[in-house]
Amino acid sequence: MKQLFLQTFFCLTYFCLSSICEKAMAQKKLSIDQIMEGEKFIGYAPSRIFWAEDGSKVYFHWNPKQAPQGALYGVKIRDGKVVGKPEKISKNELANMPDRFGNYNKARTQKVYTQNGDVYWHKNGKIRQITHTTAQESNVSFSGDEKSLVYQQGNNLFEWSLSDGSLKQLTNFKSGNPRHNKKTNKQDQWLKDQQMVLMDVLKKRQKEQAFRKKNRQTPRPKRPKVIYLKGKYVNNLQLSPSKNFVTFRLSSYPDRKRTSVMQFITKSGYTNPVDQRPKVGSPQTSYAFGIFDLKANKVKMVDFEQLAGIYDLPAYYKEYGRKPGKKKARKVIPHSPIWSADGKKAVMVIRSQDSKDRWIVLLNASTGKLKLLNRQRNEAWIGGPGISWNFFMGNVGWMPDNQRVYFQSEKTGYSHLYTVNVNNGKTKALTQGKFEVTEAWISRDKKWWYLRTNEVHPGVYHVYKMPLKGGKRTQITTKTGFNNVTLSPDETQAAVLYSNTNTPPELYLMPNKAKAQAVKITDSRTSAFKQYAWLAPEIISFKARDGATVYARVYRPKTAPKQGKAAIFVHGAGYLQNAHKGWSSYDREYLFHNFLVQNGYTVMDIDYRGSRGYGRDWRTGIYRHMGGKDLTDNVDGAKVLVDRYNIDPNKIGIYGGSYGGFITLMAMFTTPDVFKAGAALRSVTDWAHYNHPYTNNILNTPVLDSIAYARSSPIYFAEGLKGALLMCHGMIDYNVQFQDIVRLSQRLIELRKEDWELAVYPIERHSFVEPTSWADEYKRIFKLFEENLK
Repeated sequence: MKQLFLQTFFCLTYFCLSSICEKAMAQKKLSIDQIMEGEKFIGYAPSRIFWAEDGSKVYFHWNPKQAPQGALYGVKIRDGKVVGKPEKISKNELANMPDRFGNYNKARTQKVYTQNGDVYWHKNGKIRQITHTTAQESNVSFSGDEKSLVYQQGNNLFEWSLSDGSLKQLTNFKSGNPRHNKKTNKQDQWLKDQQMVLMDVLKKRQKEQAFRKKNRQTPRPKRPKVIYLKGKYVNNLQLSPSKNFVTFRLSSYPDRKRTSVMQFITKSGYTNPVDQRPKVGSPQTSYAFGIFDLKANKVKMVDFEQLAGIYDLPAYYKEYGRKPGKKKARKVIPHSPIWSADGKKAVMVIRSQDSKDRWIVLLNASTGKLKLLNRQRNEAWIGGPGISWNFFMGNVGWMPDNQRVYFQSEKTGYSHLYTVNVNNGKTKALTQGKFEVTEAWISRDKKWWYLRTNEVHPGVYHVYKMPLKGGKRTQITTKTGFNNVTLSPDETQAAVLYSNTNTPPELYLMPNKAKAQAVKITDSRTSAFKQYAWLAPEIISFKARDGATVYARVYRPKTAPKQGKAAIFVHGAGYLQNAHKGWSSYDREYLFHNFLVQNGYTVMDIDYRGSRGYGRDWRTGIYRHMGGKDLTDNVDGAKVLVDRYNIDPNKIGIYGGSYGGFITLMAMFTTPDVFKAGAALRSVTDWAHYNHPYTNNILNTPVLDSIAYARSSPIYFAEGLKGALLMCHGMIDYNVQFQDIVRLSQRLIELRKEDWELAVYPIERHSFVEPTSWADEYKRIFKLFEENLK
């Protein structure tokens, strides 16, 4: 009887303990519905960090209370220490603080900015509203002598005196064409002469009119020359520091066909077509650059044919047997001049529209002549951190001596910092090595450089301090991961937005000196998120088939089974880094990878060819063949899973969105024996239907380089599909438009392919918003893997 009692007791105890353990484990078990809540589950990280003008506060956007939208928060800083907790900024304080952005005077004691289309002036802690109009004012700055404010209203530039508030119009751009008198023919001239002979009153009035004009008592005020736009649009108006010149850019927009995206779910109950972008290869905007001489009241247009290499043809022309015909200058995108601090010199950045060249030139505003300081040419396309890309000028400016210009270049294969002397053309490298300079700026006292680089590891970013002439760099930040620094106005303190692989970004404060202690200001994570021990993925590298070193993240179960199953995630954007040691911008995917590990999967996330962070050759490794090395890097990663992590080669799936969806399609169509299942989300299926700024850089245009498009577009390879394919797409995707996936679906139907499905999301754009859509999509992905990777 006693033995039976003890057995019963131990059994009940065992079942109770088992039930408790199971319950505890169940609380930590992730669900797709839960993780696809995104920031609502994770917490809203602080962003858009900036300091108060006097350094007394650090401001940031935040949403710790999970409101429908975030708000501006601030925390007090006194003597380099955090005082109290972050607090939401009141409406009264918001109304009495200057805008985050704006332009300062040279001493940085005053600031001007525009807000809601009006001009504001911040001085001595007080804000003065300068304009209050229904017109939109923009582009406000101090004049070179700091005696006035210069701003743009409509198509013209105005100058407002700080001393007496008088307003002067500097330019007079007008739409349309000048009125030209028609040339009088001989018949009309004969009649005119006859009238003047016969009609004395006409002769009398003509003499009176000439007398009044000559002897006018009140002379007409001098007005700026009328500059007719002739169908063009003017922008980038800028007054030179000397006040002698206004530079401007004219844009000519071609007549080109645009795409249309249909909204099916609307308040009205009717469908709504939305006008969207043109497709790659469509006619592009043409630009001209002019200089208005205010003293001479004349306009001079800059001739870009004086640029070295402006007639050079791209190398890929040879593949088509194209021979140079009549010399034709390539179109360019000119950027506004950057004037030296002494106001005597101006430097310009000019980029060719085919993206093969970038010129940095010295501009002579009096003559319009350009002096070449640096030419960067790449037969793929110019790019990289701190370097101009399409409509962005890049990191270019004047050194304090007014004799040298700094810029970034990928000359050595990695983006580094250089200076060039504008007098003798001598160029000097300030940084060098197999790493990238992602940010570079000069200190307020003009003695130091601040740099953000990944020199420790491709996936670790720190901020450094370096002498202005170059030399030894002193590391400021210390935490391994992503460090983004915003310095205080006096540059004694640093607000640091820091994250690592399993911890979202949080705000810290530290003294601006090496090895200083960083104090945490925010804790944004929700209680639900904190309950789980999130994986810190292993950062590995492996050799690709061509010998290149590829970096990747790997997520593994603690007790991985032999001959296990695996999934490869392909990040989007192409030029993006994800195998780093910071928090991933793919937060839901990170959570999903934790979920997959819980369910026995090993996950690999690869920075394939074309990804950011690894230099010029890695960035351009996809030129004229997307779906080439970027795909084989993922295929080689699958082999690493088999060889290094004991994964069954018949149990590997692949998934990704946007560019990742494109690679997934190419993988399923061209390497069907490697991947048994694939989920392609919001995928590009035919690059000839994508936008121009992105695609032209990599593949040129469909008319000029049809070979590149044919070998890079999944729709041409759809007959190769063997495994199970899931495609998901938002129906109001303005980026990769729904037509893309519809065209591929029709192709699969015509090829009589059966093992594929398309899930559509009627209210979603390129980036999904609704948690229900996210959850539906990822449940389908998980189901796809579970059913096909057994």
